[in-house]
Amino acid sequence: MRLTLKLTACLSLLLLTSLLSPVDAADQKLVQAIEKAGGQAMQVAQDDPNLTVAFHLSDQKITDDTLAVIKGSPEIVELNLRGTEVTDAGMAHVGTLKNLKKLHLEKTKVTDAGLKHLAGLDHLEYLNLYGTAITDAGLEPLKSMKSLKKVFLWQTKVTDAGQEALENALADTYVNRGIDKVDYPLIADKPLAAFVTIEKEEEKPAEEKKEKKKEEKK
Repeated sequence: MRLTLKLTACLSLLLLTSLLSPVDAADQKLVQAIEKAGGQAMQVAQDDPNLTVAFHLSDQKITDDTLAVIKGSPEIVELNLRGTEVTDAGMAHVGTLKNLKKLHLEKTKVTDAGLKHLAGLDHLEYLNLYGTAITDAGLEPLKSMKSLKKVFLWQTKVTDAGQEALENALADTYVNRGIDKVDYPLIADKPLAAFVTIEKEEEKPAEEKKEKKKEEKK
């Protein structure tokens, strides 16, 4: 009886191992490939096999060709390419990461053309384009990406009009261009000069103050 139970347990373990091994091997192979290419890959959580991948701290030169190692990887949910040499061509690889939720492209060489490759990322929630050459035209593909929750556009070529158009298209998305928009409902239609005294007496040059005192004595 005991022998039968042991054999059953062993067979069950072997069956489970045979079912899980291919997945585990594939994950490990991907992690090793990323590390060899100069990146880092970490599991999101102990109970979550998805991966967070970063190339921004690499001591190697990270280019468009580097990203070939992550092409089509459904396990990758976060990717950091900040400050790398990645261009629009590299976005073709990024566009195949169908489960990607967070993407850092700060200080990369990505332009308007590259963002077209991201249009199919239906799960993308966070996009940082700080310090890139993105313009209003480059935001067009983003307008249909309803999953986006945060978009950062600091130090780009995006204008007030471009930001407003993106916000109108994605009403629930937080768009930050690094320029605070302050609303003054009661004075929004009046010039700022009408409410702010630019020249204060204490800020005037000393010579001007002396002239004013002479006039007062006269």
